[in-house]
Amino acid sequence: MELEIRKWLQDIELSIDEIYEFLPDKKDFFVFQKDLKTKKAIERNIEIIGEAINRILIVKPDIAITASRKIVDTRNRIIHGYDSVSADVIWLIIIRHLPVLKEEVHKLLQ
Repeated sequence: MELEIRKWLQDIELSIDEIYEFLPDKKDFFVFQKDLKTKKAIERNIEIIGEAINRILIVKPDIAITASRKIVDTRNRIIHGYDSVSADVIWLIIIRHLPVLKEEVHKLLQ
């Protein structure tokens, strides 16, 4: 694997770990929804994840990341359509999609 790709995968892994560190121990949507700092920190990490995947796709478009295009699209939506991103969407990403991405990135790094 190219060093660039490995670095970007590590950036993704770190961002996912940071997202989970920011969340309270008990994953509660209503607590998350009221915590502006946590929401902004998580959005920033999702932006980083999306940018890293975008860079990877330029070098290796066939990388084994299931929702790679959707992740990049989400990053773009957060950055360019920031006023249309709801806490529900971010929560869904955290609960449903990040565990899958974390596993896929972990496999690619091994």
